[in-house]
Amino acid sequence: MNQSQWDLLLDVIGGKEVSPLPTGFIIDSPWLPGWYGISTLDYFTSEKIWFDANKKAIDTFPEAIFLPGFWAEFGMCTEPSAFGSKCRWGEVSLPHPGKISSDINILCRLDKPDVRKDGLLPFVINRLKHTQKQIEKIGHQIKFAVARGPLNIASFLFGTTELMMAMMTEQEKCHKLIELITDFLTDWIEYQIKCFPTIEGILLLDDIIGFIGDEQCREYVVPYFKKIYGSFDAKVNFLHNDAPGLVCAPYLAEIGVNLFNFSFKHSIAEMKKLTSGKVTLLGNIPPRDVLKQGTPEDVADALKKSVEGLNDKTKIVLSCGGGVTQGVTTENIISFIATAMTL
Repeated sequence: MNQSQWDLLLDVIGGKEVSPLPTGFIIDSPWLPGWYGISTLDYFTSEKIWFDANKKAIDTFPEAIFLPGFWAEFGMCTEPSAFGSKCRWGEVSLPHPGKISSDINILCRLDKPDVRKDGLLPFVINRLKHTQKQIEKIGHQIKFAVARGPLNIASFLFGTTELMMAMMTEQEKCHKLIELITDFLTDWIEYQIKCFPTIEGILLLDDIIGFIGDEQCREYVVPYFKKIYGSFDAKVNFLHNDAPGLVCAPYLAEIGVNLFNFSFKHSIAEMKKLTSGKVTLLGNIPPRDVLKQGTPEDVADALKKSVEGLNDKTKIVLSCGGGVTQGVTTENIISFIATAMTL
């Protein structure tokens, strides 16, 4: 992200009226390799290819804000690998972290990972260190510390069904596991900021919070996410949850979130109401059914409908309801940006 894009993002989050409405997309390994014409494995194992793919996206779509920008990730494996998850890799498919145990007692006895040494975390840091000068040479900076959220990580270590059951039947042990992961995440974000002082934002990604009820949200989401965001004085506290987001929306401001990427199943108007206009919204057309599978005309129509009837167009960054998915074409993104410039 370059400085003018960062300043624009801060203006939007601050509630300033911005015209035209800015465009922003979350891009990473699901989309970039295929769009760039390489295998997923090559994307993960070559710093040069990774940098070139990200740079091509920036050069091709200079009007778009790409979030978090030069994301040095290894799919869902990044954080679970530090706890010992077995990571499975494929040429085209995304990597997947294996479950450690279905026994919560075993998981509660895990040691907190050393963020400087364990799993894939050192590779994330080194990738950015090795390419930082190239990133800055083209006028961009490393602006976000990024991590999967505590419930998301717990679901990989434990299993999603097992985690949901434990929230209801093993509350004390479930809290112990989530607290362990939360402490680890605080360390991980702090280490990223220490390595790259240009970081001024935090991005957490956690879809599991979209599958729980209000009581569980207040018990397992609010305190732990609040602790992570509250441990730092970041200018942007960004949360991605493209699963159902109606439960967590009323709590986002309390948690400290000021930028939210949410499910395409919820309208911008609906989320504005649920967040009391306190949170900047990143959305919101379907990433698969429209941005990927639709025509450029479909993309334009969906984007126009997403802002129809909005009396207040502050605190909005136009996007899709989730990250840019595999198979989205250049033509459809161009159509999105061109339409956004008219709104």
